[in-house]
Amino acid sequence: MAAQMKVVQSGPLHLTRHRGDGWQAVLTRPPLFLRTALAFRAALKAADDRFDTYIGIAEGPGPPDLAADLNTETARVFIESGDRLDALKLSAHSRLHWAHHARGARDAALTLADHVSQGWTQAQAAAVVEMIRTDKETSFTQVANRLGKSRQAVTKSLDGAGYDFVQTALYQIEAGDRRDD
Repeated sequence: MAAQMKVVQSGPLHLTRHRGDGWQAVLTRPPLFLRTALAFRAALKAADDRFDTYIGIAEGPGPPDLAADLNTETARVFIESGDRLDALKLSAHSRLHWAHHARGARDAALTLADHVSQGWTQAQAAAVVEMIRTDKETSFTQVANRLGKSRQAVTKSLDGAGYDFVQTALYQIEAGDRRDD
C-alpha cells in the first residue's frame, strides 16, 4: 500500500514506524490525508481483520531534507503528529485510533472515518483498498476482476463498508481543498 500511496501522493512517504503500532509518513498532497489513512487501514484489515494501527496527522511545513527515520525529526509538524499519537494511546477510555492536530472539520472527518473503518471485515477492507488506492475513479467490475470475485460480492462488501459515504466524504474534502488552492 505504501508504494501505491507514494504514487497518489506524488512523492516518497518516508514511512517510519512509531512506537510499535503507529506510523509517521510525509504526505506531499495533504488534501489526501483521509484517503491515505483509510488506505492504510484497509490494507491492514485486508491482510487480517485483527490488524489495525494508530494514526496521528499534522499538517505544516517540514524541513527540506528529511531524515530516514521521521522519529528523529524536530520540525513542529512531526512533533504535533507524534503528540496526537501519544494522546490517542494514553486515553484509556477512548476507542479512537486516529486524530488530526487541526481539531476542526478535518479531525471530525477523520474521527468518523476511524469509527466506520474500524468495523470493516477482511472482505470489505479488500474491496475498499482496491477502490481507494487511487484518486482516479475505479469501477466495481475492475475491483471484482482484481480480487477474483463476482461484481455482486464486491458490491455487497462495499455496501457493508459504507463505501458510498466514504467516497462522498473523500470527494468533499479533496474537492474543497482544490478550491482553496
